[in-house]
Amino acid sequence: MVYRYVAVGDSLTVGTGALLGTGFVPLYRRMAEMNVRTFVSMENMGVNGLTSGEMLQMISSHPRVRQSLREADIITISIGGNDLIRTFKASNGIPNASKMTQVLGETRSNVSQIMRHIRQLKGNHEYMVRSIGLYNPYPQATEAAYWVRQYNSFLNGAGSGNYACAQVYDRFEGRERELLFWDRVHPNARGYRVIAEQLNRTGYYPFS
Repeated sequence: MVYRYVAVGDSLTVGTGALLGTGFVPLYRRMAEMNVRTFVSMENMGVNGLTSGEMLQMISSHPRVRQSLREADIITISIGGNDLIRTFKASNGIPNASKMTQVLGETRSNVSQIMRHIRQLKGNHEYMVRSIGLYNPYPQATEAAYWVRQYNSFLNGAGSGNYACAQVYDRFEGRERELLFWDRVHPNARGYRVIAEQLNRTGYYPFS
């Protein structure tokens, strides 16, 4: 018996900011293996800079991505950060509320559709989906914290049954110096370990 783990997402899934093998994907694969007590194969489909709209397109029309998700037992998703960060950067760190509300709405709509596609691809097969909440890469900007939290609370309820969100916001808050890479946007190896541990905490239903 082999379980298949497929990771889709942005640079966090790629593991940008950490040495090869120290991103959350390989760490989480090993944790999953210990919990489901059998070999877990791994496919990393992370793309640097991926937005929720691009991921939706990938999952709705890319045959290889769709095939991998169809065969996956364990799926992790990291998405949404780029949508918010781009808007934030474009406004020089002072985004207006109506623009952020619009972007948040579009991102939520994209993520809901992504989840729907995954449900359709999986049909009646047993599987689990884990999304990863956002930390705030701009701790000095109070507005940023507000929008990140709004998005995280949406992620908590973005799926059902076999779905859970690994929230990392509180684990990163106040520890950015220690957990972020020198670019101050991506986690370092220690930060990725925190993400893997939070994923691990969500459990492995329906597999264990």
